[in-house]
Amino acid sequence: MGPFGHLTPVQSIDPSRYQQQLDDKLSALAGLLKPFEPPAPDVFASSPRHFRMRAEFRIWHEGDRSSYAMNRPGSKKPEPIDDFPIGSPAMVEVMPRLLASINANELLRRKLYAVEFLTTRGGQVLATLIYHRPLDNSWQSAAMTVEQQLGIHLIGRSRKQKVVLSQDWVEERFTVGDRLLRYQQVETGFTQPNGDVNEQMLNWAHRVTLTDTPDEDLLELYCGNGNFTLALADNFRQVLATEVSKLSVQSARHNIAANEIDNIRVVRMSSEEFTQALNGVRPFTRLRDIDLTRYRFSTLFVDPPRAGLDEGTVALAKDFNKILYISCNPLTLKENLLDLSESHHIEEFAVFDQFPYTHHLECGVLLTRKAHKTSITAGNVA
Repeated sequence: MGPFGHLTPVQSIDPSRYQQQLDDKLSALAGLLKPFEPPAPDVFASSPRHFRMRAEFRIWHEGDRSSYAMNRPGSKKPEPIDDFPIGSPAMVEVMPRLLASINANELLRRKLYAVEFLTTRGGQVLATLIYHRPLDNSWQSAAMTVEQQLGIHLIGRSRKQKVVLSQDWVEERFTVGDRLLRYQQVETGFTQPNGDVNEQMLNWAHRVTLTDTPDEDLLELYCGNGNFTLALADNFRQVLATEVSKLSVQSARHNIAANEIDNIRVVRMSSEEFTQALNGVRPFTRLRDIDLTRYRFSTLFVDPPRAGLDEGTVALAKDFNKILYISCNPLTLKENLLDLSESHHIEEFAVFDQFPYTHHLECGVLLTRKAHKTSITAGNVA
């Protein structure tokens, strides 16, 4: 596989080679984006160990014992693992204890298929046990005992069934500038896997959008649970954020309220739908309480999925003075930049190593319009 391809096996992790692997990725990225003449990037490295806040494991059953297991790239057969050195300290500490509890109780072990962990830098742990059988009251009683003994939160899942014993979320905290932000992170909701690097991403994004006169507005597409939204809010007069996932919208609204931020509105819409609304193509009932003409959008923030921005969103982006683009796929970032470079140039460039020991690399670019244009409002988007 070439640069930015699939994951490398967990078994190949070697912290002594971390810097060389990062340098190799940086070299490949420099070659990929060379045509756009970006400035030298700010590089935010990861800790070589214990950086991953969430992970999923298959359960390997052999005789009367079970083990955690993972698939090698290209292989359909899971292989038992003895340790997980990239897991967060909280995850690594609880994994053997939870497995011992599972192996000690047939109610918990029988037809257990997988275990998912969601942890925080502060030590909270949420573990989801996934089964190929219905879960009854006996399972719930046994799981509750383990939850209390280990001091974690447990969830049971099977076909069309979800059993929450106490709660289905954890709370992560990040310091951005001089402010401590609290984030509810819900099971099955998307969260950044590398907590420390995510905090660095938030601070970089906050820095490059900071102005002396925050009297213009931010439009954010793909806002998720408000990860960047909360961090950027105090740099703008108002923020309008969109997200298509119902669960993520609920989390974003919860996080906005929990942090007592009053200049953010979140609407459940796709980027394509919002583009139509902003262009006046058709009205949407989901925007009935939002007057788009009152916004003075100067900056567009996007953090799209690996497929990058669709054609309509790229066209919309060209009408903004500034575009802050966080990319989890340098290949689709390059494709989008081929279009965006017609109207914008790269002012700031950063690299975030969210996924050590893999070919994946997260990038951030701040694009500034080549010919200055005033902020836009609904109805005057080209």
